[in-house]
Amino acid sequence: MYNDGMEPLASKIRPKNLKEFIGQEHLTGANKPISVAINKKHLFSFIFWGPPGVGKTTLAKIYAKALNADYHELSAVSAGKEDIREILKSEGALLGPRVLFLDEIHRFNKAQQDFLLPYVETGKLTLIGATTENPSFEVIPALLSRMRVFVMNELSDEEMKKIIKRTSCKIKKDALDWLISMSGGDARQAIAMIENTISLYKEITVENLKNTLQSKFLRYDKKKEEHYNTISAFIKSMRASQPDAALYYLGRMLTAGEDPKFIARRMVIFASEDIGLAQPTALVVANAVFQAVDTIGMPECGENLAHGVVYLSQAKKDRSAYEAYLLAMEDAKTYGNLPIPMSIRNAPTKLMKDLGYGKDYEKYPKESLMPEKLKNKKYLKNKKP
Repeated sequence: MYNDGMEPLASKIRPKNLKEFIGQEHLTGANKPISVAINKKHLFSFIFWGPPGVGKTTLAKIYAKALNADYHELSAVSAGKEDIREILKSEGALLGPRVLFLDEIHRFNKAQQDFLLPYVETGKLTLIGATTENPSFEVIPALLSRMRVFVMNELSDEEMKKIIKRTSCKIKKDALDWLISMSGGDARQAIAMIENTISLYKEITVENLKNTLQSKFLRYDKKKEEHYNTISAFIKSMRASQPDAALYYLGRMLTAGEDPKFIARRMVIFASEDIGLAQPTALVVANAVFQAVDTIGMPECGENLAHGVVYLSQAKKDRSAYEAYLLAMEDAKTYGNLPIPMSIRNAPTKLMKDLGYGKDYEKYPKESLMPEKLKNKKYLKNKKP
């Protein structure tokens, strides 16, 4: 089945019912939860929790179709409250129950999840969430208590072979084995690799698959090299005071689905590490950006991130505090617990005072308060910004 480019291959071969669905037998097999719910037309809210490409979206579609639902899909990466309001206004619910599939539900912040809660409670909205993260940590308790959680497992090699076979593409055994190994149980990635390899090279071989993997078609994976390359480029662009480059890498990460809170955390670190004493208010700004991201969520918080990125990029840079910290840490690890000068030791008891703890203490001494072995050692090169 070669894709002519009009419809993605993954969409063309997507199962339409449970009989066609491959994998997750603990949910879809006879007398298993999703199978029973479909057979009994049982409407309820739930979350699919599992790794990418194991059928979360497909199974949600199958369930909604079987119940003749007014089905809507949103990605929590880019959706907001207004998108949900539009769905609630839709007239499709007159024909069947209104079901919302919310991909990456863990990306919704607390305010956004709170907004969903009353509609789930009253049944105005049946919510199906999908997440790769533990919902116990990422979904607010009030919402989680009204939803069942179904764990979805990584696809086995045999299940991957069955799914790949559906593409009807000619693949030699060595190429098939390599593809399955590289995909790591992610059917969506395997199908995308097949589609892109055929588009580029017309033939699926191990060499062509490897070349495709290096091409622009490779998806941004938060656990693999492209993730680290992009965040590295982002940080180094701000360090070089190049706001345009930093904004580009910011946009690239957000478009690819990077967690905005991860980016904001890196900005807070950058404010202390690279700007430091040159512009101390940078840390205040970076923290404000993080709070805005946590409160507002995507897509609007992208504006807060951009604001902060430009500010941090254009700020003066001074790494002296950070470099001094590294030197101090190195000595702490090298020398261990060196004796603290008696004059600055805590003396809460008479015995300690009698032993000389706190003796001759001065509030503003000129003498170094470092341990004797490190007396007069300097870590901070520039004491003033």
